[in-house]
Amino acid sequence: MVHAQFDPTAREALAAAAVEAKTRKNLSWQEIADASGLSVAFTTAAILGQHPLPEESAKAVTELLGLDEDAAMLLQAIPTRGSIPNRIPTDPTIYRFYEMLQVYGTTLKALVHEQFGDGIISAINFKIDVKKVADPEGGERAVITLNGKYLPTQPF
Repeated sequence: MVHAQFDPTAREALAAAAVEAKTRKNLSWQEIADASGLSVAFTTAAILGQHPLPEESAKAVTELLGLDEDAAMLLQAIPTRGSIPNRIPTDPTIYRFYEMLQVYGTTLKALVHEQFGDGIISAINFKIDVKKVADPEGGERAVITLNGKYLPTQPF
């Protein structure tokens, strides 16, 4: 049976315990994702409380991390989503994404609507990828791909 959470507290505590276990066992997010059989972005988001994991994936992750059956059950529940409280983020990495949307949000909206019409890009039917690439000018660059299904507005 599918269950849903209405209070994020338990999932936040589980995320903290999972990250602690990940650190203690010196595992990467990719290694945990490999155990889950899912993508690294989806698995990481699930462990951090933003998605439910399928039963087999939840059991594999909790076994790898040394967490109990209650943790496996909680990882399967549909969470209360939203990892940023209703305020401007203070973590520098998260703040930069906020800043990017402040600067380019209206541009992205204008370009999406011009090319697709009235609608939204799904965060449910969605894929994300993060890659590190060399910068021809020296150093490194982050390439972040957001790939969401376009959902047109339906008149009713």
